[in-house]
Amino acid sequence: MKTSKNITDKDTNVVPKNERFLGQNLGVRCSLRELPEFSKENSQDKNSSKISGWAFRGSVRCATSIPSLRSGTADTATTIPNAGKKSRNKANYTKLNQYLNNDFDENYALVSHYIQLQGTAEAENYRNILLKNGTDVSTLPTQKDFNKQNDVPFPCKDKTKFTFIDLFAGIGGFRLAMQDIGGKCVFSSEWDDAAKQTYFENYGEVPFGDITKPETKALIPKEFDVLCAGFPCQAFSIAGYRKGFDDVRGTLFFDVAEILEKYKPKAFFLENVKNLKTHDEGRTFAKIIDVLESRLGYKVFYKVMNPCEYANIPQNRERIFIVGFNPEKLVLPDNYEFPFPEKQKLTKTIHDVINPEIDDEKLFYKPGHIYYDRMKDVIKNPDTVYQWRRVYIRENKNNVCPTLTANMGEGGHNVPLVYTLKGIRKFTPEECLGFQGFPVNKKNPYRFPQTIAQSKKYKQAGNSVTEPLIQLVAKNVLKTVEDFSEEVK
Repeated sequence: MKTSKNITDKDTNVVPKNERFLGQNLGVRCSLRELPEFSKENSQDKNSSKISGWAFRGSVRCATSIPSLRSGTADTATTIPNAGKKSRNKANYTKLNQYLNNDFDENYALVSHYIQLQGTAEAENYRNILLKNGTDVSTLPTQKDFNKQNDVPFPCKDKTKFTFIDLFAGIGGFRLAMQDIGGKCVFSSEWDDAAKQTYFENYGEVPFGDITKPETKALIPKEFDVLCAGFPCQAFSIAGYRKGFDDVRGTLFFDVAEILEKYKPKAFFLENVKNLKTHDEGRTFAKIIDVLESRLGYKVFYKVMNPCEYANIPQNRERIFIVGFNPEKLVLPDNYEFPFPEKQKLTKTIHDVINPEIDDEKLFYKPGHIYYDRMKDVIKNPDTVYQWRRVYIRENKNNVCPTLTANMGEGGHNVPLVYTLKGIRKFTPEECLGFQGFPVNKKNPYRFPQTIAQSKKYKQAGNSVTEPLIQLVAKNVLKTVEDFSEEVK
């Protein structure tokens, strides 16, 4: 286990001649490399409403800091403008349509958040906005009635221990883990329409949209304990083009930082690809840690882990897990080391996930298929998973599932293949969820809605986190919060 103290790259802040810029979050272009060296001595005043030293360059103007939302006009949302984006997914949220007086995207999120949080302090702001928008909240069902009527498989538990927000929520892998250990989600955000449908199908809640928008951030409740975010990893992944902060998706980390700076939760929990740590010879990761620790004041810990080594899930999927704790709200010992999970023996095999009875013809490769002859000469072992890699087929020699990727449903690349008694086929979307540790074999399983395409289902599974490993880390995050909260002392 390593902490940020291991980062000593003295070249972190050197600006190369071919400086590139990132982002459009604030209407300007900015560069991580512009940020000056930051130390405890020149850190921001604790009462400041700005993260000092965050520099941005634009074609016309230049700013030297990112204003906190505290100093903006969007501190508290009071309305969802009816001039907003009209939903293209009205048919996908039929369970909510009867309660809405219009079908704008954020109204689905607003109503469902209120229903799931009714009776709590966090629901009041949502209720006030609904009233101002002309919604008769007296017609809305209770949380229990709505979840029972719509067979919501994973509602929040009746008794909870802590609150959290779910950013870049995807299909809710973080939420599933956090709810299982007693967490209550008070805000969720996801920009992908299809992923939002899957989230709603399983939690009865439609996430709010683009978290880069101030009006979306303003909907976050003032108080919550833990920020969770699997911020988009394509910019750092070795499966992509290694653009790092040149890719606009990489800048979404700064929206996480901005939210941490404003709300100062007790803890945060981030997940990303392993390559984040080594990108640009470690400079990218060093800058991220610098922002979290030196500029935001969190005590930060991180570790690269693989679910087949740490969570008894037969998928090879190395990811970096980053946790941080707010010393203003937690009394941590000076020598505190966060206890990441220990390695455990892998007892599960691919046969615990693969369904041998699958006979859907659309999944199988038959004689006459353009690649069948090449496949039948290679794919012969029923005890492992193969992967189509654009121009060749790779056998996974360690008999676990190779890393599932977002593009495996698009055909032609990273497609996982298995040999069964019925022939050669690709995974079902549900098997992909199984290899991510989602509960797909229970009586009321995690499920995809019927309203989205098969390719979207594969993409969502490939983009998700491995839930059991998230839960193992989350348990220790919660224990740290409980053991060292100032209220306890």
